[in-house]
Amino acid sequence: MSIEKRYISVKSRINNNAVKLLAVSKKQPISKIRQLYQLGHCTFGESYVQEAIEKIELLSDLAIQWHFIGPIQSNKTKYLAKYFDWVQSVSSLKILSRLNRQRDPSRGKLNVLLQLKVGNEESKKGFDTNELLAICQKQEDFENIRIRGLMSIPKPSDDYNVQLEQFSHCKDVFEQMKAYVAVDTLSIGMSSDLEAAIESGSTMVRVGTDIFGERE
Repeated sequence: MSIEKRYISVKSRINNNAVKLLAVSKKQPISKIRQLYQLGHCTFGESYVQEAIEKIELLSDLAIQWHFIGPIQSNKTKYLAKYFDWVQSVSSLKILSRLNRQRDPSRGKLNVLLQLKVGNEESKKGFDTNELLAICQKQEDFENIRIRGLMSIPKPSDDYNVQLEQFSHCKDVFEQMKAYVAVDTLSIGMSSDLEAAIESGSTMVRVGTDIFGERE
């Protein structure tokens, strides 16, 4: 199936103009990103810093909005602060502070989503609810950052009711954030669970293979 047909299929599944689609382009070739851009799509997500930098530089002729969505190592924050428009996977105060310090003010504020840990998986990165809300109360300490909302990657489940339960928790925390910051982005939902995420109030879903096909 062509990228155009896959893209149309995903858009029809979303079926909601208020929900933005982030095309996850990690491990996908430049040519496929250009194809999708020519179809009118301009927001792309990457998970690996070096790969992303190469793509950003090679595609600098396109008006792409770049989101970083992968795990963040402290020694890579300077590159995220320099190259990206959004960082969705901020999972510690240390990372947030480094991004704030390393962001060049001339580039404008870096849009950030705080990663919420959902469930009891010890391996998952992210803040618990209280930690996340405490950071929102300190927004003024980060002059080069704009906290736009939260992202989460709940434990995979094929049970629609379990998906709804996990995403509803994300939505509840997102609403609590509004007491401290003007947030507008709830990034939840991927290929396998985007319907439940949208029903729960997602404003952004992250989809890769269902648009681009299998990674090379």
